[in-house]
Amino acid sequence: MSVEPGWYVDPAEPETRRWWDGEGWIGAPIPVDVTPPDGPPPAEPEPEPAAPTPTSGGPTTPAPPLGTPGQAGSWSGQAGQPGQVGLPGQVGQPGQVGLPGQVGQPGQAGQPGQAGPWSGPQPGRPGQPGSGGAWPGQPGQSGPPPGWPYPQWPGRPPVPRPHGLPLASYGARLVARLIDFGVVFLLNVLVNGWFVWRYFEAIEPYLRETMRRALNGDTSTEGLPQIDDQAGGLQVVILLIATALWFAYEVPSMAARGQTFGKRLARVRALPVETDQPLGFGRAFRRWSTLGLPTLLWYCCGLGLLFQFVDAVSPLFDQPLRQALHDKRAQTVVVQLPRARPDAPTTPRDRADPPGESP
Repeated sequence: MSVEPGWYVDPAEPETRRWWDGEGWIGAPIPVDVTPPDGPPPAEPEPEPAAPTPTSGGPTTPAPPLGTPGQAGSWSGQAGQPGQVGLPGQVGQPGQVGLPGQVGQPGQAGQPGQAGPWSGPQPGRPGQPGSGGAWPGQPGQSGPPPGWPYPQWPGRPPVPRPHGLPLASYGARLVARLIDFGVVFLLNVLVNGWFVWRYFEAIEPYLRETMRRALNGDTSTEGLPQIDDQAGGLQVVILLIATALWFAYEVPSMAARGQTFGKRLARVRALPVETDQPLGFGRAFRRWSTLGLPTLLWYCCGLGLLFQFVDAVSPLFDQPLRQALHDKRAQTVVVQLPRARPDAPTTPRDRADPPGESP
């Protein structure tokens, strides 16, 4: 892939532009919002040679000659020219260093073999995009040429550990949710039981006659008992109480500790994605409402149950943080807490001086 020379946005520094000469970046960068000049930037001045360092007890050794900017030193063992600095990219002289990213070709002593136009952090064949090595070009160059893709993570990316803790497994989350459902069900039995009993009394004649006709193969609907007018109101009251009990059980505890009773038993905790802090009431309410408010839609042909089922299985299809829909809305993540270890005794017992004896 060949890119025409010109001023381009530096992929490594998107806020700057640099001159691309067709093979590498040259010159100093300029801000991206500044109109670039026509043509390439002026050549950078050559560095002054370093002064020789005198040593005590012997003659002064002159400093080796320097080349142009970007040159690299050769091997000190080169015949006849110890310590000479060579040009980058020179090939064929033993010990001289070529372009960054070059690899030696087997069987040719001192001949550094050239790699491809650029290489990234992925392992692969030398010279191919995505292979190991540094970016070639002028000193300080980083990133691929304009139009070239950035290399990707080699293989499977690592599993994230939010705030240094492993993500909770789906099994642990499911166990915690089932325990919480059991607690909420017991609360409904105590608080909502009378309304549920009254509701079934209102619809019992209709259900009994419908079942009798179904067992006898009768599909007619004529003469069926009418459902009591109170049944509709009782159904609404039951759903409102059930939703309120779920809210009172989950939201305050999640806001303060990120845990319900079920989560404490399963040793899982909900945390904000960006910080290791309590959820707070607002975030805890947003998290609960995505899963809890559809309870009010149970009477609509079970539509609320369908929404809650989709939310419950959504962590199975989310990567990499395994967030459910209610986690995404509240920007939370569920982590697995380590097992609490009993504190070891800090004062060892002195067997040479048992209790009750004095020295």
